Amino acid sequence: MILPIVAFGDPVLKKKAVDIGMDYPNLQVLIDNMYQTMRHASGVGLAAPQIGLAIRLFIVDTSTMEDEKVGDFSQVFINAVIEEEKGELWKYNEGCLSIPGVREDIYRHPNIKLTYYDEQFVKHSKHFDGVIARIIQHEYDHIEGVLFTDRISVLRKRVLKNRLAGVSKGIVNVDYKMRFPVKR
Repeated sequence: MILPIVAFGDPVLKKKAVDIGMDYPNLQVLIDNMYQTMRHASGVGLAAPQIGLAIRLFIVDTSTMEDEKVGDFSQVFINAVIEEEKGELWKYNEGCLSIPGVREDIYRHPNIKLTYYDEQFVKHSKHFDGVIARIIQHEYDHIEGVLFTDRISVLRKRVLKNRLAGVSKGIVNVDYKMRFPVKR
């Protein structure tokens, strides 16, 4: 089932997510729905907070990327923890399904060591590098309550203020379902 993606401004995107156990209800159905949702929106990663769940779960799938250096990579990450970040920071233009129409150059480390559980709750501790490490760091930020816009300068945030406000009000042009913050 394709789920609506939560838009910028929703408080769930700023919450630090909680760990889950192997007994989390309908976990495999949730993971399948997240993959369907991400692919429908032409994304390469999706974190549970982006569908309204403040849990430490995200997925990555690079099969739609047109960069042959990246290759096909697909993985579920549960209760992930970045153990190490190494290398000289490098910039890359990032976007986010929760903030459509906004892209910015973000600096991240090229190498990370991540401890996580897969969908069978097998524990892994692996090193990732390059674009895969960057996508993982972006999705990891989501489970930490951090958006890529939190990583830009105050000046750039001021420049983007009206566009970000527009996203939170539903002024977007996307071909996927979104859920916008409730107006009070």
